[in-house]
Amino acid sequence: MSRRIDSPDTESDASLKLLLEQQEKAAFIMVAGAGSGKTTSLIKALDYLKNEYGSDYRSQCKKIACITYTEVAVKEILEDLGESELFHISTIHSFLWAVIRPFKTDVVNWMVREINEKIIKAQDRIDAPRTRETTRVKLRLDIDRYRSQIPIVECVEEISYGTGGNFTEGILGHSDILKLVPQMIIDNVLLQKIIARKYPVILIDESQDTKPAFVDALKAIYETAETSFCLGFFGDPMQKIYMEGVGPINRESGWELIEKEENFRCPRSVLQVINNIRREDNDLQQTRGRMIQTPEGFESVEGSVNVFIFQQSEDNSTEIGRVREWLSESRQDPLWDEDGGNIRMLILVHRMAALRLNFNSIYSALNDNGTTSLKNGLLDGTSWVLLDFLKTILPIVDAKLRGDDFEVISLLRKKSSLFSQARLYGLDISEVLNRLVEDVEYLVSTMSSEEGSIRDLLVHLHARNTIDLDQRYIPYLTNNIEEDNEQERAAVQAFLNCPTNEILQYKKYIEEVSPFVTQQGVKGAQFERVLLVINDDEGNQNTFSYGKLLGYTNLSDRDNTNIESGKESVIERTRRLLYVCCSRAEKDLAIVIFVPDVQQAYDAVLATGYFEEDSIHTSLD
Repeated sequence: MSRRIDSPDTESDASLKLLLEQQEKAAFIMVAGAGSGKTTSLIKALDYLKNEYGSDYRSQCKKIACITYTEVAVKEILEDLGESELFHISTIHSFLWAVIRPFKTDVVNWMVREINEKIIKAQDRIDAPRTRETTRVKLRLDIDRYRSQIPIVECVEEISYGTGGNFTEGILGHSDILKLVPQMIIDNVLLQKIIARKYPVILIDESQDTKPAFVDALKAIYETAETSFCLGFFGDPMQKIYMEGVGPINRESGWELIEKEENFRCPRSVLQVINNIRREDNDLQQTRGRMIQTPEGFESVEGSVNVFIFQQSEDNSTEIGRVREWLSESRQDPLWDEDGGNIRMLILVHRMAALRLNFNSIYSALNDNGTTSLKNGLLDGTSWVLLDFLKTILPIVDAKLRGDDFEVISLLRKKSSLFSQARLYGLDISEVLNRLVEDVEYLVSTMSSEEGSIRDLLVHLHARNTIDLDQRYIPYLTNNIEEDNEQERAAVQAFLNCPTNEILQYKKYIEEVSPFVTQQGVKGAQFERVLLVINDDEGNQNTFSYGKLLGYTNLSDRDNTNIESGKESVIERTRRLLYVCCSRAEKDLAIVIFVPDVQQAYDAVLATGYFEEDSIHTSLD
């Protein structure tokens, strides 16, 4: 298998190596469009640093830090580079935990301040004249509980890091890490210098989706760093699809800008479309396009782009099926009309897939009423309410069904406190194992049953200590829910009332067993055949609107106000999402748009200039 490290250097790769070899204090921003090989450039830079300066860094106990967005990306980079103690390649959360872990006293003090903040907020609600007396009674009990937690937190022997926080156990959660550490770095010059000395190179992947507070912390480290420190950002503002992301990295004085213009993925027809879309957002225009080797040499792939505009109906699936048949015939490509993963349908939100794949209750619970973090976590399986299922419960069920008892025990050892020495002391080991066998059998039968709720399952696991659940679940399972976040509380309660077997259907979807992929969750992927389905009515949300972007839906007063004031608008968000979706195609791109008025939409879509006139169809005749 060929490695990206061995691929020829592009002009931008050469520019980056020239910057790195100077061994001076430096910062850069690499803006790399879709399909440009951004990850390749990042990996090649890491390999270059290892070869040139690895021995010096090792002798000084220094590491090269590479911070990326997901565990999948971490694995991808490590597979190409190979394991090495020289590198610290991790997600943002893991990097921040590595930074803060030695500072126990500071963390404990922060936990106490957070609890005191809860007390202040609860008291403010008590003092509010419109607060009901029943709520005041509950809040006073909360304050007593908070106060009782403070001496416990002050005496914790060690701190640790988990998915969810539990301060009385000394556990910081994901959200705690993101809140605590960047601000601590910004406020502490000594900590900034310590980080710079330990990590003389810090490279950030997918920088456009990085939290602004973390970017500010990195800039603070750079400002106080001495010589031989390098800070680099790899990203593409055009591919920012998460609301919390910083977007473009502001280029400070003396920083170098490296633009990676090549596109190695998209055929010429698709490349023209994404350049048309991109032109309205920034100046980077991508070049080259996908090529294939022939006996005569390398040739460009032409590919195809087809846009279909149809009348909305109660069953759009029929029209989508007809489009696939038409593409199969016109492109002389039978795979367009075959199931089994040879085609990827990109949909705006999970709702369309949820209805067809039977996890609509879960979708509605977390999306329709959930907080931003719950909604975003639903898109890629990172929501805290889903992690115990995706990382522990369902893998145990899968292993049991495969007959892999060794894997079952291995997973339980990691996530069941029944295996701790303190719990096992004085117990009959065979009795404990028999109990776990019963619980695993219960899991297998429950997950495949149409009866029973997620709440019932988690209450059972918690009561028997089978699996150490995220601590944020416990108040919901013990009827001791705090008043802090009413929106999250309602969403989690609705999720717990969902049928258990829907989790299996959601897992199949999130692992791309189905042909459906959400547009937000597709970034970084590529497929030969892409079918983008646009139907704003199915979205049921205001974050994106293709109608407003393409011109067949009127802007609201709020939209116009945001545009006039320079705030991010629904048009900008949707334009970036359209760019991400279209740039997934390696061969053919088809877009199906369902609208109330076909002729109006046709005129509007044509007027955007994104697509050639002969590629836009209002019928299949």
